[in-house]
Amino acid sequence: MGNRGMEDLIPLVNRMQDAFSAIGQNANLDLPQIAVVGGQSAGKSSVLENFVGKDFLPRGSGIVTRRPLVLQLMNSPTEYAEFLHCKGKKFIDFDEVRQEIEAETDRATGANKGISPVPINLRVYSPHVLNLTLVDLPGMTKVPVGDQPADIEFQIRDMLMQFVTKENCLMLAVSPANSDLANSDALKIAKEVDPQGLRTIGVITKLDLMDEGTDAKDILENKLLPLRRGYIGVVNRSQKDIDGKKDINAAMAAERKFFLSHPAYRHLADRMGTPYLQKVLNQQLTNHIRDTLPNLRAKLQSQLLSIEKEVEEYKNFRPDDPSRKTKALLQMVQQFSVDFEKCIEGSGDQIDTAELSGGARINRIFHERFPFELVKVCFDEKELRKEISYAIKNIHGIRTGLFTPDMAFETIVKRQIGKIKEPCTKCVDMVISELVNTVRQCTKKLAQYPMMREEMERIVTQHIRDRESRTKGQVLLLIDIELSYMNTNHEDFIGFANAQQRINQMSKKKAAGNQVIRKGWLTINNIGIMKGGAKEYWFVLTAESLSWYKDDEEKEKKYMLQVDNLKLRDVEKGFMSSKHIFALFNTEQRNVYKDYRQLELACESQEDVDAWKASFLRAGVYPERVTVRFHLKHTCTDNTVTQTLSQMWNFFPVHIISAMSESFAHAMLVISCAVTVCAPFLSSVSSSSPLRPPPHLCPTHCYGSFYRITITDQ
Repeated sequence: MGNRGMEDLIPLVNRMQDAFSAIGQNANLDLPQIAVVGGQSAGKSSVLENFVGKDFLPRGSGIVTRRPLVLQLMNSPTEYAEFLHCKGKKFIDFDEVRQEIEAETDRATGANKGISPVPINLRVYSPHVLNLTLVDLPGMTKVPVGDQPADIEFQIRDMLMQFVTKENCLMLAVSPANSDLANSDALKIAKEVDPQGLRTIGVITKLDLMDEGTDAKDILENKLLPLRRGYIGVVNRSQKDIDGKKDINAAMAAERKFFLSHPAYRHLADRMGTPYLQKVLNQQLTNHIRDTLPNLRAKLQSQLLSIEKEVEEYKNFRPDDPSRKTKALLQMVQQFSVDFEKCIEGSGDQIDTAELSGGARINRIFHERFPFELVKVCFDEKELRKEISYAIKNIHGIRTGLFTPDMAFETIVKRQIGKIKEPCTKCVDMVISELVNTVRQCTKKLAQYPMMREEMERIVTQHIRDRESRTKGQVLLLIDIELSYMNTNHEDFIGFANAQQRINQMSKKKAAGNQVIRKGWLTINNIGIMKGGAKEYWFVLTAESLSWYKDDEEKEKKYMLQVDNLKLRDVEKGFMSSKHIFALFNTEQRNVYKDYRQLELACESQEDVDAWKASFLRAGVYPERVTVRFHLKHTCTDNTVTQTLSQMWNFFPVHIISAMSESFAHAMLVISCAVTVCAPFLSSVSSSSPLRPPPHLCPTHCYGSFYRITITDQ
């Protein structure tokens, strides 16, 4: 036995493994061990049985080893086996050992060939073994068997990686000689985690099954695919020998004879075979433990001191200690602060893959919603021209002007710039709303303290609300600063001198190419059932066109639509529909797609709709602007009623037109309110939308009243 002065190291590590397994953790320690890896039917189980000299491992087709087996070999005068989960029970018959391994595996994984990373600890005492600890891992496979999950290959790989990626784990890479070693699963994974070959011990099995005239001499001499710890060849029992109950001792004698008699391996016979492999593993594991012992000891002592300190704190623990409560409160507040910051900055440890949250939603407001709100700031070109004309005439007064006065320009421009105050303050409102939602999201961890959670939400929300007015004031101040002085020398100002230059720049930009703005899935919603119903396509929006394809490979194009003369409008969801819809239509009243006047596109969420609208803005497709005109005609015997009606209908259009800037549905809601309020004064209502007051509300002294809503697109 090598390294006699250190022979107690392996039993010591074994006891540590048992202790950590018993408490269900490894104490974050990387214990020195040897992991056996290889493909299915590579001969791993036969190698381990040769070490013990007994048949004790499950055999069969497909995956047999479905849980890691921590095999601890202990040199002892008597021969028996023990399981960590069967304390005090000694197994003399090794057939019972096999049955217990199978039963324990099925208890954790079921009988459907599933796998589990929870190890089985088996200790074997025998006078024929050297002190050695090996972890037998499931063989790598490609094809699921029985009820195994489709990703069984990746599950096994992940399990192997949990062991072999540890620096203190030596790898026993078992590969059959009768297959190309370049395709060896064991050597492939060893090369991946140990590229220098410092932790890998190669084992070549089935040397007796190689084709006649071929041998593995170059591999065993470490010339081909070299490893720092070299290769050792073994000859296991064949399936025929196993079925015939051939004795392992006789098999090892045949193995020795094979190496001595084979011309290619005769000079390597003293460094081949199962006994030599067991001796080498004992030496290398002992040396490995000796080398890693100082770091292992330091880490254990550090953890021991930490645990002792924690235990000491609990000795004098008093639940009603005010300092402890204060400390816990401060820790929770500090954790909330960290979580809130991470949620806004986007560096949280738990990334939401289902929807946008925190800072991402605020980013969407700045880059998608805010530009969309700016575009919705509409002006009537006819009205603007009239204002410009009046401004010029009023500035000239009684004189006849020859040139356009600067004061008229500034007056009109300032009025237009002032219109961006509303979308700017609305942007602040949306950001504040998202911050408040983020606060509620971050306080979910305090669910077990409802009063504290409520108070924390109140304080933080109040702080945000206090900053809201200051933020709006700052935004409005910036706009007022812009209004205070018109810098006509700025490079972005399009005057007479810069007009031609700006036209040239726009021409170059247009000639640069058709830039892709957005790609994604959308559903064409207004295709009739007779023509196949709503269908989902892959849409590609560029600066010049909107195309859709059968799938995201973009091979089969279904249609391409030019974006010129297109506008956007909102469409109300159908009664049975859960999707959010918007529509494209042509401003020249032409069909947009085939015989459809508008193309209705549906998204899964309102956020997707907003994102697509922002993208269409970049392509020059703007939302429609809708105004509502009222025509009211009265024939009434009561002058008081007539005056009241006039006042009401002069008041409501202002609110309805304002509501139109939000959405068509919002405007219809305001109109409904208007009709409901005025219903007692109306005898009948005729409208482009079915808004008709109940007849019993109409007074008898008011007759012939007529109300019409006209909705036009400008």
